[in-house]
Amino acid sequence: MVGASGIAPFIAPFCMVTGAVLAFGALVWIARFGDRARPDREAAMAASGLTGLWCVLGAALGPDAPVTELIATARNLAFIAVIFRLFSADGRDESLKPIRPVLLALVLVELLQPVILALEFRVEATRQLEAVIFEVSAILSLLVAIGALMLLHNLYAGAAAASRVVLRWSGIALAGIFAYDLNLFTIAYLGGESPDLLVALRGAFAGAMMGVLAVGANARGASLQLSPSRAVTFQTLSLLLIGSYLLVMVLVTRSLALVGGDMARTGQVAFLVLAIVAAVIWLPSERVRAWIRVMAAKHLFQHRYDYRAEWLRFTRTIGCGSGGSTSFHTRAVKAIADITDSPAGLLLVPNEEAQLELTARWNWPTIEVPAIAGEYGLSGLLEQHHHILDLGEVRAGIDHHGELAQVPAWLREAEDAWALVPLIHFERLVGAIVLGRPRTMRQLDWEDFDLLRVAGQQLASYLAEQAGQQALMDASRFDEFNRRMAFVMHDIKNLASQMSLLAANAEKHADNPAFRADMLVTLRKSSEKLTALLARLGRYGAGQAQEMRPIDLAAVAKGVAERFAGVHPVVLTREEPVEIVGDREQLEQALIHLVQNAVDVSEKRASVHLDVVRDGVMGRIDVVDSGTGMSPEFVRNSLFKPFVSSKQGGFGIGAFEAREMIRAMGGRLTVESREGIGSRFSVTLPVPEAARLGDAGGPDPAPQNEVA
Repeated sequence: MVGASGIAPFIAPFCMVTGAVLAFGALVWIARFGDRARPDREAAMAASGLTGLWCVLGAALGPDAPVTELIATARNLAFIAVIFRLFSADGRDESLKPIRPVLLALVLVELLQPVILALEFRVEATRQLEAVIFEVSAILSLLVAIGALMLLHNLYAGAAAASRVVLRWSGIALAGIFAYDLNLFTIAYLGGESPDLLVALRGAFAGAMMGVLAVGANARGASLQLSPSRAVTFQTLSLLLIGSYLLVMVLVTRSLALVGGDMARTGQVAFLVLAIVAAVIWLPSERVRAWIRVMAAKHLFQHRYDYRAEWLRFTRTIGCGSGGSTSFHTRAVKAIADITDSPAGLLLVPNEEAQLELTARWNWPTIEVPAIAGEYGLSGLLEQHHHILDLGEVRAGIDHHGELAQVPAWLREAEDAWALVPLIHFERLVGAIVLGRPRTMRQLDWEDFDLLRVAGQQLASYLAEQAGQQALMDASRFDEFNRRMAFVMHDIKNLASQMSLLAANAEKHADNPAFRADMLVTLRKSSEKLTALLARLGRYGAGQAQEMRPIDLAAVAKGVAERFAGVHPVVLTREEPVEIVGDREQLEQALIHLVQNAVDVSEKRASVHLDVVRDGVMGRIDVVDSGTGMSPEFVRNSLFKPFVSSKQGGFGIGAFEAREMIRAMGGRLTVESREGIGSRFSVTLPVPEAARLGDAGGPDPAPQNEVA
């Protein structure tokens, strides 16, 4: 029978050739398919090439040849360089300055190997000197292996969860090489000679580890995970336990045999009987088998997410923000973004026309979002299919449900935009979250989709509940407002009746004709004004304009500007001749609301500009100010909400009333605002031709409010 030492010379060349093929194949793979952005790419290529060269020389000249040992030293230096560059990939090469002396020490220790090799050739060799040189060389190799393994442990243990994806396969390859060397040189040092079989297999093992290193060098390969099934894992664990049990039995019985004598034989028999009985009782036990399954599932299966921790963090973020000023919508974005380690996010919410508008942003001030972030087609697609859009696939032209035609251009062009998560509540879209790309590049997988879908549904229920509470609060305030207005209308009605009666009595009893005439004129005008006010108050909430007729839009704008003369500069910058259809009284009232708001937010000498233009079949008047501006969240959630006022005792219905009046005339009010720059309110109304087309059954202008 040929022992391990006997077969080593036969398999050593084959293993070295195999290692050379694998190492050079890894070199070609990294050069062609490796991630060029990885900082350890050049070092990994050098390590693969030197490993292949070392295997070739080992097969041709033998592992103990001087040239082979020199290349082995160069190979180990390349491995140390890979470790240092992996610290750079993790972003800690600058902060972990204590690592550099350790790396330098490893390099110096490794460089002592050529010195020992040169000493061996220059000094006359004796058996005692050869033994000393062998031991020193083994000790130096052990120091390098131990130091490298410590660095790898520090690298992986201190890395963030996202960074471990990049480090995983490269760390396995390097740890495997240095762990093999640690065992090889430990046995060599303790035994006084190199173990022939381990030396023979070293080349093939190094080549295999270069293949693992090549897998980690590719962006897609770096995200691969070894995920055995539960059945395979449980069976493997059972085999390992049975093997350990048999090994313990052999060791105990052999130990008792060394003692000798009748007592030893009796102890052997007794131990075997007890071991067999324990095995018969233990192996079929369902309780033990269930415990093994639980331990295997708990410690051997690692999903991308710790679902318990993620859910606790999600609810904690929604429940209370990191700061007291953080709004609910901002916390909602953060709660979803934290799940995938996304550094930023946006919340888009559909408006009355099912168009998506920006409502909140978290850590993403640089991205430019248009007034209409997504058309109703995108909202309908998300609502129908509940599909989470991988924007990387969209940019690559991959289409699942027709989303390529619906994803807006700004979202395609934003390279940092990673995914679009719909928020579905009872089959209705209540919003969508745009997630920023994580700092560590990776692809979305099934686990991301499942967790984001469930979290999105939960968040949608929170948003729907918050909207319902807001609607109840608004209804309550409307009820209070209606009660107040009922008293106001009652008092005004009584006053109008009294003044009408006074006018009638004065007409009968006044003796002075001149006094009677003046009193009649004054009282009649007051009565007419109060009656008109009463009629307008009675029209609130009716939703329809009273007198629709052609109106000169420039003349209306000029009248509004003159009304503010002496109060604040209001300038009519453009007045193109355009005639629209509407209720002049309501239009003037709406414009007065908008201009007054612009005056309130502007400096004393800063002009408010009015622009009158014709835009196709629509007439448009813009109210432009250079005031403080508004955030998208404020415009959506507060600007057009009644009873939200910054004025003491104000009802806060100015902007709301203006929009409702314009809508009643078949027009629309759009808003563009930037904080620190100013705002533009655009009132758009149809020209007579378009109004007649609408009356004949054509499309009506869609009312909406836009935020930019």
